[in-house]
Amino acid sequence: MSLGKQKLGSQGLDVSAIGLGCMGMSQSYGPADEAESIATLHRAIEVGCTFLDTAEVYGPFVNEELLGRALQGRRDQVTIATKFGFRIVDGKQSGTDSRPEHIREVVEASLKRLATDHIDLLYQHRVDPAVPMEDVAGAVGKLVAEGKVRFFGLSEAGIANIRRAHAVHPVSALQSEYSLWERNLEPEIIPALKELGIGLVPFAPLGRGFLAGDVKRAEEYPDTDFRHRDPRYQGENFDANVAAASAVRDIADARGAKPGQIAIAWLLARGPEFGIDIVPIPGTKRRAYLEENVAAADIKLDATEMLGLDMALAPDKVSGPRYTERAMSMVDR
Repeated sequence: MSLGKQKLGSQGLDVSAIGLGCMGMSQSYGPADEAESIATLHRAIEVGCTFLDTAEVYGPFVNEELLGRALQGRRDQVTIATKFGFRIVDGKQSGTDSRPEHIREVVEASLKRLATDHIDLLYQHRVDPAVPMEDVAGAVGKLVAEGKVRFFGLSEAGIANIRRAHAVHPVSALQSEYSLWERNLEPEIIPALKELGIGLVPFAPLGRGFLAGDVKRAEEYPDTDFRHRDPRYQGENFDANVAAASAVRDIADARGAKPGQIAIAWLLARGPEFGIDIVPIPGTKRRAYLEENVAAADIKLDATEMLGLDMALAPDKVSGPRYTERAMSMVDR
């Protein structure tokens, strides 16, 4: 088992064809298990899943520190993506902050936590309405010129801000939620990415676990678990979404595969279909799930399967907003 490489954007960034979202190793999905998380990171390198996604706000701070410890002696084998853009007060996220001086402070601190001298891909985590995007792109451009950052990315940015950033410093990747059950990028964002030569890094490619099967209602998850508050896991939304997601399960059963593998295979097939680079970053903190996710690269869905999935999980078949109202307010749409 070894993943191939995938180009991401037009500036020369090459990453593994599937990445690893590391957030859940430190927050949002139940208690942390450092030993298993580090073993998962080491196994990821062994199987070629070397595009690792973190952020200063994950924890906060402790996820980057975890990677820094896990990657000692292995730094040159991985591509590290991290993010700036939030104000963190007393260990909690407190609004956005993408002032150029703050970007520099965050990068210096991230480099120390990650125990490295450069960040491969630096994203603005969320658009800051108080700071012109040109100033943000200019600040990252200076860090690129200094060798502290290699490539620039945006997360959950809208078309206007993508264009404004790209005009100042080339954007290599947009990280946004995109999956079988979250298709909001298709009408406008994906055509713009194709036009500008920007890659797409879908986070939550398994619908925060919903498309992987074995899901429970929101109230059955502990309060510390993100899904406890996820609108799509609640009440009638949950029932409707279980019914819609059954199409993924059916194809998985017929293929002798796991539902999550089918969801990832669908995403991988969208890249050539749309004419853009797509590199999903399913998150996990366990080796067994990592290996399942990586094996999805070997599954090629046929046209009938793709159409069946598209229809079963069309936007009008998925029930409930993808975020709480507060979280949605930070998405630049």
